[in-house]
Amino acid sequence: MSSPYVAQVGEHDQLEWLGGGTMEVLLDAEHTGGHLSVFRSTVPTATASPVHLHPDEDEIFVMLRGSGLIWAADRRFELHAGGVAFLPRAVPHAYRFTSDDVDMLAIATPSGMEGFLRDAGWDRSRPKPPGWAVTPEALRRSAAANGQVILGPPLAADEMIPAALLSAHQ
Repeated sequence: MSSPYVAQVGEHDQLEWLGGGTMEVLLDAEHTGGHLSVFRSTVPTATASPVHLHPDEDEIFVMLRGSGLIWAADRRFELHAGGVAFLPRAVPHAYRFTSDDVDMLAIATPSGMEGFLRDAGWDRSRPKPPGWAVTPEALRRSAAANGQVILGPPLAADEMIPAALLSAHQ
């Protein structure tokens, strides 16, 4: 059973994430009884995720500021401020932020994705080693250790998820 939980600005885990942005873990399994996780991603420059899937979690994006492209299976969508996207579990997907200064919420249900983010990102409460960055190797290692699946590299704006990746995961 979950208990009520409240946290204020500055009380969330802040991770350095893709493109030097910040991924805040607003809610995690510990605080929601495993029901859901909520993350806030702020990115100062256009950046992209690798093609991946979450076998056990549905994911929702809410674009608060900025814009991006979202790929889900064989479809591509544009997402602008105020837009929302639902990405069902086990569906290959990726995103590419197309504007600078992005602010986006991501909701995962059930929780669990936070282990992947914490493992691959850098906890901003600790001094960062010179030259540290989120790398494709760190993403693959963290995904394998935390129940996520990296399928391929980030996509260019005009690409689609390759059919071979889609057919291998249907």
